[in-house]
Formats: sequence, C-alpha cells, structure tokens
Amino acid sequence: MDLLLQLQAIVVLIALILIYHRWFVKGNHLNKSKAIEAPEAPGAWPVIGHLFKLANPQPLFRSLADMVDKHGPIFTVRFGIHPTLVISSRELAKECFTTNDKAFASRPRTAAGKYLAFDYQMIGFAPYGAYWRETRKCVVLELLSNRRLESLKRIRYAEVETCMKDLHGLWAKNNGNQVKVEMSRLFRDLTMNLVLKMVVGKRYFSVVGVEYDEEAKRIQKSIDDFFRLAGVSVASDALPSFLSWMDLDGEQRAMKKAAKEMDVITERWLKEHRQKRLSGKGDGDEQDFMDVMLSILEEDAQFHGHDRDAVVKATVMALMLAATDPIAVTLSWTLSLLLNNKQVLRKAQDELDFHVGKDRKVEEKDIGNLTYLQAIIKETLRLFPDTPLLIPHEAIEDCTVSEFRIPKGTRLIVNLWKIHRDPSIWSNPLEFQPERFLTSHPNLDVWGKNFEFIPFGSGRRSCPGISFSLLTLQMMLARLVHEFELQTPSNEPVDMTERMGLSMSKKTPLDVLLSPRVLPSQLYG
Repeated sequence: MDLLLQLQAIVVLIALILIYHRWFVKGNHLNKSKAIEAPEAPGAWPVIGHLFKLANPQPLFRSLADMVDKHGPIFTVRFGIHPTLVISSRELAKECFTTNDKAFASRPRTAAGKYLAFDYQMIGFAPYGAYWRETRKCVVLELLSNRRLESLKRIRYAEVETCMKDLHGLWAKNNGNQVKVEMSRLFRDLTMNLVLKMVVGKRYFSVVGVEYDEEAKRIQKSIDDFFRLAGVSVASDALPSFLSWMDLDGEQRAMKKAAKEMDVITERWLKEHRQKRLSGKGDGDEQDFMDVMLSILEEDAQFHGHDRDAVVKATVMALMLAATDPIAVTLSWTLSLLLNNKQVLRKAQDELDFHVGKDRKVEEKDIGNLTYLQAIIKETLRLFPDTPLLIPHEAIEDCTVSEFRIPKGTRLIVNLWKIHRDPSIWSNPLEFQPERFLTSHPNLDVWGKNFEFIPFGSGRRSCPGISFSLLTLQMMLARLVHEFELQTPSNEPVDMTERMGLSMSKKTPLDVLLSPRVLPSQLYG
C-alpha cells in the first residue's frame, strides 16, 4: 500500500471512531438507562463491532453457536455499526415468528440485496411492504399452489425419469461395471432443469456424462457466483452508508459483474417470451411462469413503483436460485448420510421393496406410505439445514423479545443449526437417527409451526416453496435408492465438511459408484 492509501486509511479510521462515539456512545446512553437491553457479547471494537471476533476459518453459524455456551440463547453482536440480535432456542424463535412476526418481517439493506437481487426486487431480499406481498402472492398462486404443482407433475416426473435412464445408460456403456458419478453436480443439474422448465420453459443440462455447452456454463457460473457472493459481507454492509465506496477486496465489483450477467440472461429470456406472445404461442396450457407474469402485468408499466420488466426478471431469477440450491444441497447431504450409515440405506430400500415392489417404478402416490424415507429427509434437514442461519430479518418497529427491548432497525439472526442440535430437545443430537421422527418426535413436520424444527423458516418470511421442495426431494431420493446400488469409491467414508457461504453445501465433491439393483431391465428402458 503506498503512502497516499495509508494516509487515506488513517483519515477514514479517525472519522469512523468519531462517528462511533457520536452514534453509539452519546446517542444510546440515555436509552440504555430507560430499558432492559439484550446482553451484548464482549469483545466489540469501536466502529467495527465484533467483526474481528467473528472473522475466523469456521462458518459463522458455528462461531455464533460457540458463543451461546458462554452468553446464553439470546445476545447481541455488532456487525460494524449494525446491532444484531442472535437467538438460538425454540422458545425465542417462537416469540420472534409469532408475537413479533410482523415486527421482524423486513430484510436488512445490504450490498448483496442491492446488486445481486436486482435492487431488492427479488422477493427473498425485498423489504416488507406492498411490493413484497403482491409478488409473493403471485408466486404462490401461479407456481407453488397445490393446484399448480399438480398440473406441473408431468415435468417433475419427466426430469427424474430422464435422470434415471441416463444413469442406467451410463452404466450400460461401462460394460455393466459400476460407474462413478459426481452426485452433487447431478442433483444440481436435475433440479436446474426442472425449475427452468417450470419457470421459463427451457432445459439446458444433460444430467450425466455430457459436458456443459456455453449457455449452460454461463447459467451455472451465474448461480455459483450468486451463492458465493450473497454470503459475503462487504465494507458497506458494516460501515456507515457514506463509506459505501470502500471496496478494498473487490467484492462489490464482483457483485456488480455477476448482477450484470444475470440481467443479460434474464433479458434474453424476456425477449424470447415477448416474441412468443406476439406470435400467439404464449397462451394456453403450456404457459410457463414467465408467460403468466407477463400476462398479469401486461397492462402496467409499473408494479408497486417498480419497472415491470425488472420485476419479471428479478422474480424469475429469484425462483431459479431459491429452488435449485436448497433441493440439490439437501439431496447431496442426504445421500452422504446414507452412504455413511449403510444400515439406514438398507432399511430405506427394504421399505421401498415392501411398498413398491421390484416390478414397477416409484410413483408419487407411493410417497405417503414411505414413512421411513420421509424421516430420512427430515433428519437430514435437522442436521444440515440448507440455510443454517435463516436469512437475516430486520425490525421495522420497536418490540420486546423475552424481557429485552429490541429497537427498530435491529437485525435478527436465528441460528437454526444450533436449535436443531439442542440436546435438551434432541437425544444424541449429533447422530443421524431418522427413527426419532417415527418415535420420539413423530408429529413434527416442516411447515414452521414446531419451532424446534423449522428448516424452511417460519412466519411471514418462511419459504413459500415447501411443497415443491418436498415433492422433488422425496421422488428423486425414492427413485435413486429403489433403482440403484450405491457406494463410495474404495468404501471410504464421505467427507462431511461444510463449505462457507449463504447455503450449507458440501465442501468436497460427492463421488458415488452406481450399478442397477436386481430389478426388471424394462424399468430402465
């Protein structure tokens, strides 16, 4: 760093210390004397708060979980100038998502929301208000309702069927020997095809055995960039807004570049759909979600103060991102757990053989009978929730959590990973035991009403795609386990290390050896 940059850094640091003194020492002194504040974790620095304390090689959810043992299930940390409430118990989660659900219904303003989320127009990043409510309503009614999911069942079935045939074909080309497949990529490509077909009517990925073409590579890179960058905190997220120009590590530039690429992709889809509508082919039963949105918004240049085309592009991209990663990541963790617990895998196959038999394929009507397979998925979601720290909330009004006053503007982090491993709720909480959802916790579901188990969140901002996610997870896992024998190369245990980022994906590839089970050959034809 040259002398000029050093001087600039010194000036900025002095300015920040003065701002901190004015805003947080003088400004909050009187307030603290009038109300019970949530305890703040020690070790905060002026201006930057706990950033140094939390900046370590392990994922943030683990660092915050370690702090629970010292400070209890409710405390605050400061990410720069932003006070953030961290909760790690089911009782506190229930209070936040029932009594205080509306108070915590908004999202913080971050660089990721501004640049990656089309200036907060993606529903997952949008602040609470009319725009968010109406966009979510459109998504739920026109894509994720039970009626719509039933009408799109053929797409789900076709994509899973193609995947099974491709796997069998790959084995056949290998002269009937076990074939090695990188399953994390397979799950990602399968889910991507499924979601893209529903949302924009396209299919880009050949699930196994074929290299990506240029367009597929471009889309996949955009998704990878989004999830890497969405989990990054940049200087402007922690410091006062007038210092947002600081981008010493170049991450803001990377966000802008990724956002531009996403806009190029969605703009091309939008133009194709407009041309299809002009030709009269954008109506009827074959409408995808982008067609439906264009029909709904055709007459209005604005949608709750947002440009119509920007809303369509942001919503389509949000659905693609929100659906693909959680399903693919959960399938990867599920298979990893099964490969490391072969007795559970065998029991799942026995259940499938009993209820489905060996002379036909699994159908959606069978899923209700596969209670052990459902328990396997629940146990995976308990141990490895896709978003171990639920996407942060922000208080839009003063409220009270436990006996503590929480001022408007306070951010909220729910450490789902810690709640799901609470030994006061779960016996042997670190062990993979699907049976617990059939014995000690038989009535727990994933719909956000049982606060010891909320893998999809709870309250107003919970995931609207729970039904779609479950249908896809259950069918893909059932077909794979029913039709193939699975093992790791050299029978080595699967590495269960997490990769840091917005979602909790596996750090290492999931290589699996596959061969068909002893089922009639026509099932693979």
